[in-house]
Amino acid sequence: MSRTNIVATCLAGLLLFATWLAPKAEAREFNCTVTVNYSQLSGSSYTYLKELEQDVRAYMNNHTWTQDRFQEHERIDCSMQIIIQEALTLTSFRAQFILTSLRPIYGTTQNSRVLQVNDSEWQFDYAQGTPLTFETERYNPLTSVLDFYAYVMLGYDYDTFSELGGTPHFQKARRIAELAQSQNGIGWSSAGDDRNRAALITQLLDPRFVPLRKAYFQYHFGGLDHFVGQTQEARNTVLEVLRSFDELKQNLARQYTIDLFFGTKYQELAAVFLDSPQSSEAYSLLNTVDPSHLTEYNQLVE
Repeated sequence: MSRTNIVATCLAGLLLFATWLAPKAEAREFNCTVTVNYSQLSGSSYTYLKELEQDVRAYMNNHTWTQDRFQEHERIDCSMQIIIQEALTLTSFRAQFILTSLRPIYGTTQNSRVLQVNDSEWQFDYAQGTPLTFETERYNPLTSVLDFYAYVMLGYDYDTFSELGGTPHFQKARRIAELAQSQNGIGWSSAGDDRNRAALITQLLDPRFVPLRKAYFQYHFGGLDHFVGQTQEARNTVLEVLRSFDELKQNLARQYTIDLFFGTKYQELAAVFLDSPQSSEAYSLLNTVDPSHLTEYNQLVE
């Protein structure tokens, strides 16, 4: 079932039987832009890393990641920035990975940023002309990170279109993380660091974080998707989401995924409530649940 059909089901409660009988088209889930920045490396020996940019783009955009049918306009817009920070050898690198994914807002031409992750613990090998091969049951320091975040992006995206709809994709990401941990992969350890890949997928599948994942659906479908036609009701829905985060933060010690939500959404949240009757209440809640972005929220009470 395509993401368009999922939205139509939520909005109208109807799905034509013929849709279920239609033959499945080959899925292309991502529309991913990729940049590889190796300006921190000295010398001309690394110009071949432009090929890495092309290879990662093709790997993300040409692979079939799910069994669902995606129309061209349904593909998930995302961007990947690979910043090469150090060459350990001529073919081994330490890099920073910045990932962003977007979701359309129903009834508008606007997009909402769903996920933004900054991963600074990536080491991988890449030799010129080496193909990127999709093998999720075999750990590879380069492709396993791409696979992991592909399924994480899918999980987040599906969660915004149906309540807990991303679970199967998060489970695939967890399997990749477990395999990487068994191989002592760098950046995958679950010990000590509560803001890495292992912490991310652990929290996403932790029953205690179910309210967080439900909030993604409520925020996007109940809030943003209805903002144009039912503005005040949509704002009230977003207020309910903020109240749920207030309760979550009080009950949970580890809050990486909560911080990801606000790190991705703080500008959007300020825009939702700007010059609205709910601005003062929104400010009070945001001051409590996300004090790190208070400068942005101050405009709500100025």
